[in-house]
Amino acid sequence: MMKNIITKILVWEAKTALGRHKPRIIGVTGSSGKSSAKEAIAAVLERKFKVRKSSKSYNSELGLALAVLGLKTAWGNPLGWLENIRGGFKEIWNLPRLLSGKAGKDFPEILVLEMGVDRPKDLEKLLKIARPDIGVVTAIGEIPVHVEFFAGPEEIAREKAKLVRALPSQGYAVLNFDDAAVLDMKNATKAHVLGFGFGAGAEISASNINVSIAGGISFKLNHAGSSLPVRLRDVFGKHHIYAVLAAAAVGIIHKMNLIEIVEALSSYKPPPGRLQLIKGIKKSLILDDSYNASPLATHAALDTLRELEAKRKIVAFGDMLEIGKFTTYAHKAVGEEAAKIADLFITVGPRAKFAVEGAVSAGMDKSRVFNFSDSLEAASFLKDKIQEGDLVLVKGSQAMRMERIVEELMTEPGRAPELLCRQDEYWKKKE
Repeated sequence: MMKNIITKILVWEAKTALGRHKPRIIGVTGSSGKSSAKEAIAAVLERKFKVRKSSKSYNSELGLALAVLGLKTAWGNPLGWLENIRGGFKEIWNLPRLLSGKAGKDFPEILVLEMGVDRPKDLEKLLKIARPDIGVVTAIGEIPVHVEFFAGPEEIAREKAKLVRALPSQGYAVLNFDDAAVLDMKNATKAHVLGFGFGAGAEISASNINVSIAGGISFKLNHAGSSLPVRLRDVFGKHHIYAVLAAAAVGIIHKMNLIEIVEALSSYKPPPGRLQLIKGIKKSLILDDSYNASPLATHAALDTLRELEAKRKIVAFGDMLEIGKFTTYAHKAVGEEAAKIADLFITVGPRAKFAVEGAVSAGMDKSRVFNFSDSLEAASFLKDKIQEGDLVLVKGSQAMRMERIVEELMTEPGRAPELLCRQDEYWKKKE
């Protein structure tokens, strides 16, 4: 009840602030890659504009209102929520600017907002708060996360397509042309369409891709007959290239040239828990992808692990939640793929037992496959098993708390608040 009241107040404040200040709004949706795309877009636009982006993954109705107002969640603290409401009124009237006696607006020129979908009609609620000028759709995949609340992947795609349907005719739909469900959205909008990807037809594309432990990702960014090299140090995973391509498209829409865009991307840093390389005990390395997991993102992480050099490759994989009737099939498919890549396969949770079945059926020896009930048990086991030169991929849905494995294995656990996801007080207290 109290949460509903707070949400209604903050939503009203966000809508009022938007009506008063009229910033340009960029909405980012998709079943994976939203946060990375948001960070890359902000990194590009901050070179020329005053930008505000969603904090962390604030992509629900309440989260979107907080993002618009530049506020952070107060979790279960009533006084903190009262302070947020007070802060919302300040944003509406620009009180800091007015009290300082300065002229002009202090509200951001551009907002980069994540727009998430858990259930049908979620996007409609978000569009009532903030109507984007530019809509970016990252990826849907064959089995999207949250599919358990929908009739199937097609219904999720239709829900997310509401973002591009809502765009004005002078707006832009920035679409991942490598994802069939996203590509189809080009027919659902009256806005201009800009495609990004690796395949033919995309206006902004990547080629000559190279990935290494030492250098991160390097590739050529291509647009309108021009190509420039891009290097993303300490960044791994194909979805980061997609994020950068989406950001380049948004930069081009804002009249930035490729040189400006590539220079701006040097400051791109993925959010914690999205395929970040972290030093581990016994001179090992951890590929931390513990923020969340969907089938699409998990297979992308396994593809990244496949590309990297290591003495041994270990996969620590936790349950993928909210995929409903696809649970058994999707987990088995992960196990089958892990069997082709991993020297050890560590799983966490009851659903991940299907991944164990998949790995063994694909020929992986049972002596190299292990299942644990929680992430701390798995971490304790890995501490003994890990060896010098190992590369450990850690992946799982939020509720599986796979970041605890990373914290137990990293050489500098004191840097966990800086490097890992879910490090605030709320998550630390949560079982």
